[in-house]
Amino acid sequence: MLQPYRDVLARPGALAFSSTAVVARLPMSMVGIGIVLLVSAVYDSYGLAGRVSAALVIAQAVCGPQIARLIDRHGQARIMRPAVVVSATSLVALVVAATTQAPAVWLYVTAVLVGATIGSFGSLVRARWNHALGDDPRRVHTAYSLESALDELVFVIGPVAATVLATSVSPVAGLIVPVVAMVVGGLAFLSQRATEPPTAPAHEPRPRGSVLRRPGMVVLLLVFVAIGSIFGATDVATVAFAEESGRKELAGVILAVFALGSLISGLLYGARHWVSPLHRRFAIGVVALAVGVCAFFLAQSLWVLAAVMFVVGFAIAPSIINGNALVAELVPAGRLTEGLTWVGTGVSIGVSIGSSAAGTRIDAAGSHAGYLVVVVSGAAALLATLAALPALRRHAASRTAQAAARSGRDATAVEDEPPSATAGATVAACEIAQESTGRRLGDTGR
Repeated sequence: MLQPYRDVLARPGALAFSSTAVVARLPMSMVGIGIVLLVSAVYDSYGLAGRVSAALVIAQAVCGPQIARLIDRHGQARIMRPAVVVSATSLVALVVAATTQAPAVWLYVTAVLVGATIGSFGSLVRARWNHALGDDPRRVHTAYSLESALDELVFVIGPVAATVLATSVSPVAGLIVPVVAMVVGGLAFLSQRATEPPTAPAHEPRPRGSVLRRPGMVVLLLVFVAIGSIFGATDVATVAFAEESGRKELAGVILAVFALGSLISGLLYGARHWVSPLHRRFAIGVVALAVGVCAFFLAQSLWVLAAVMFVVGFAIAPSIINGNALVAELVPAGRLTEGLTWVGTGVSIGVSIGSSAAGTRIDAAGSHAGYLVVVVSGAAALLATLAALPALRRHAASRTAQAAARSGRDATAVEDEPPSATAGATVAACEIAQESTGRRLGDTGR
């Protein structure tokens, strides 16, 4: 099972940029829950905590694609190095504002600055994989699966670390580790210039408009908004449910179990080459996730909730892997970072909606009201997937037709070759086959 992963990681520089990207992505699993834990502890309001977290996510959703366009044009290091510094400084400012019980407006301002400059290292590392592996769909599938599994590893470690630090050390501690990871991991990743994808040539015209104009991208984005809403509402509701159960310190563990199921499924999914249509696999994964999260509302204990989350988590990674692969098919190669960033943007928009709605409902009616928001988000994901399928199916049919047309042209070109060339190629192929057969027989004899 691990051989496909060994093959892609053996590429020059691959292990280095993939491993440093893991550290750089650690904040994405810690900042949200860290803010919820800090603000709810200091200001005694899950509603405010959810809204501050949502402000960060909305800023990231708005600014992320713009940063990605600049990266495609000017390069990863040139754009992201100053962005990392600004984002880390702003997160420190948010911690200071919260600990001094500053007016809520300062929490929103600093959260927006963090979100506006944090970027998407998940998109950056996937763009590096596309550059490193070229047009090899099997290896790209394996690399994307690896990164989705690593995303989930980050979500296994991050929430647990943030919760333990915030509840056992200090509410501030849950946000200090993300600051360090952001600076150390981010700058280490960006220092690897040999594997950085090339920028668009200066003489090429600058792309106009958004990649969302590409057929299928808008409906695909709506699916990820709904998925993000599931994640955002689940995070806030789980923290509240753990507190109601008298075990708030277990909130991060429960969320880590959710991610662990996804991590395992991502590794298993990436180790196999799939032949069924990509859009069909994407739809099956999203439907399984949307239906499965309905069971969260029914859980009456933390251990039952953890068991349900582990099983439902198996639908997450394949859905994200297939969604990223669909984006790679839908957008031009020169705008891949922007296209992949829109996946994260859709999820971020959804997280902000889900966390804010769940926080408000929890303040009014308790944690299970937050899980009701999760159920509604699952229904929205199901409806969005059904709406997206016709466009994705048409795109798949168009790609198949184009591939068939290219195959026909290639066959015609071979028929038009001089007989001597065709005969020579046939003889050479036979000689190679004979040599290969002889080697295999010799190996068998040994």
